[in-house]
Amino acid sequence: MRITPLDIQQKQFPMKFRGFDVEEVYAFLEVIREEMEELLRENASLKESVHRLENQIKEYKDMETTLRETLMTAQQMVEEYKTNARKEAELLVKEAELRADAMLKEAQEKVIKIHEDIVDLKGIRRHFKEEVKRLIESHLRMLEHDKEREGEETGEASS
Repeated sequence: MRITPLDIQQKQFPMKFRGFDVEEVYAFLEVIREEMEELLRENASLKESVHRLENQIKEYKDMETTLRETLMTAQQMVEEYKTNARKEAELLVKEAELRADAMLKEAQEKVIKIHEDIVDLKGIRRHFKEEVKRLIESHLRMLEHDKEREGEETGEASS
């Protein structure tokens, strides 16, 4: 059974012969009642403080959990970004290598084509020189032949 300050204040003691001084007992009970009221008020205040602090602790624990989850999520995102960046860089390098290989192959094919064109042009030049030489020789023969004819015609005309 809990005793309240009111219980202390209303407590009646039976009177006996040669008992305690009633006024002193009641004065002491009044002091105890006041002390008990103060203790109850303080206890209620402390309970309220404990409750408020427990709520704050819960809030802080919730914030800590949220921060941990956020940090873990951020770390996962950073790792994903790193992985994606690494993959993208590798892909870019591969693409650059493929383009470089294609450009090199194209350049080599152009070199081969130019070489073939040079060989063809040399052949055409040789053929052209031979034709020009034949043409010149043919004209020279014609000129000699014409000269011989002219010499024969002048020789016949003088006879």
